[in-house]
This record gives sequence, C-alpha cells and structure tokens, in this order.
Amino acid sequence: MRCSVAGLSTVAGTSLRAVASVFGAASKGFTLREVGVWNTTTTEVHVALVRFTNATGVGAGLTEVQWDVEHNPAPTCTAFAGHTADGAVGSPIRYAMLAAVKGSGVIWTFGDEGIFVNLGTANGIGIICPSGTGQILDYYYDWIE
Repeated sequence: MRCSVAGLSTVAGTSLRAVASVFGAASKGFTLREVGVWNTTTTEVHVALVRFTNATGVGAGLTEVQWDVEHNPAPTCTAFAGHTADGAVGSPIRYAMLAAVKGSGVIWTFGDEGIFVNLGTANGIGIICPSGTGQILDYYYDWIE
C-alpha cells in the first residue's frame, strides 16, 4: 500500500533533530520510495536524509495519507512533525545544499527497491539540517507498507 505525508516543518532542523520523520510500526516496517524538500527562505541551507534508531523527542503526529483508500486499511507507520529533542542519527543517506532562493529544493528517489526501514517504533528516517543554520522547510515522504 502506497502512503505519503507532506507539510511545512514546525521547527528549524538541526544536525540531531529532524524537521519531519517517518517511523515504522511495532509490527510493520516500510520501504521509502521518494522524499522531497524545499527551502522556504532566502538563506541557503544544507539538508540530509538520515536513519533514526530511536523515537526520542519526535514532534506531534502527522496525518498519513493512503493512496488507494478503496482497497487498503489505514497506514500503520507513523509520521511526525519537527523533533523537539536530539535523536540517535545515522550517517547521511542523501545530502544536498538548497540555494538561497525560496522554492529551491531537491527530490530524492530510491529506484525499484527503495530504502527499507525495519519494523519497530524506534526505526525511522528523517530530514535534518546537518550544518549551519536550520530552516523551516516544505517536505514530503512517499513510502510503501
């Protein structure tokens, strides 16, 4: 089942705090297919996609959207708004510098196989600002459960 979440970040990310994230469920993992992120300011910003190995300080829960509502149950995995505390962050999977222009952005796609995130509520993936000043960003995640 294909799912997504999108929004405007509620916090300016840091190197250890995501602007938004998606975490597995206790009984289900997911395959990340695509992530998009855009600058909302006129200051350049570095962004990275990383794995999280705990859900410490995640923000408010977001409303996940299923693409085929007629034949599938509601999404099981959970998306979160901006993190409020530092998390256990892995090495960057993707990294980009967004230009000092509103609307500059990047779309990361992950081929036929995607990026698998294991089942368990401590296993997630998120967008961080690994260096310099964090920004408020527009974002989306697409995944398959």
